[in-house]
Amino acid sequence: MIHDPRTSIIDKRLENVKNIIAIGSGKGGVGKSTFSSLLSLFLNKKGYKVGLLDLDIYGPSTHLILNAEDKTPQEEYGLKPVDINGIEFMSIIYFTQNKPLIMRGKELTDTILEIFAITRWNNLDYLIIDMPPGMGEVLLDLIKFIKNLQFIVITNPTKIAMETVEKLIRFLKESNYPILGLVENMKNKDGTFVKEKCKGLNVKYLGHISFYEDIENYYGIPEKLINQNLDKEINQIVSNFT
Repeated sequence: MIHDPRTSIIDKRLENVKNIIAIGSGKGGVGKSTFSSLLSLFLNKKGYKVGLLDLDIYGPSTHLILNAEDKTPQEEYGLKPVDINGIEFMSIIYFTQNKPLIMRGKELTDTILEIFAITRWNNLDYLIIDMPPGMGEVLLDLIKFIKNLQFIVITNPTKIAMETVEKLIRFLKESNYPILGLVENMKNKDGTFVKEKCKGLNVKYLGHISFYEDIENYYGIPEKLINQNLDKEINQIVSNFT
């Protein structure tokens, strides 16, 4: 098997990143990108050095949530991530020029490798990776090329979402990849359905994010995205995995 020299470069690029956390989901539409953004903002507010990488090839959106659409990574011995309120930010959108990304196999793997090989992260406490939904090629590439990868799985309290996330959790467990826990998003009642499922899957229930009808009004205004109630909920989640 031919060794791709970029894998050694990736190790070097990530050597000063303490924690790499991939945010995954079984299906789309569960608020994964919003949670990735909120988590990055919260950790940064708490004094941690944070990077956020959007690898959602089907619909990258964290650049819109964080108001990074008009910013561009600068070339300097690679690419320097964009600075968003103190968060180092990189997205696949910068490599696709907002065009639909239609690739698979070697072409997709090359793109993922290239992003990691040329991005110059500084010393980080956390690198948050917003994943595409499901168990596609990006997930397989990440677990192949990125060392010390940990996962947080996100779902909403519906049977369909939970059924797909169960498959993802079982896959990660069978592949011996660490799962920090599960986050229940858009919770709007006192049901225990997701908590009970976590017990059956032997996965830690990290906490929940309530359903906030007006949250989209604050997309593009990162400094106003986390309200007082959200702050408490994310604090509970973070305290359960740190």
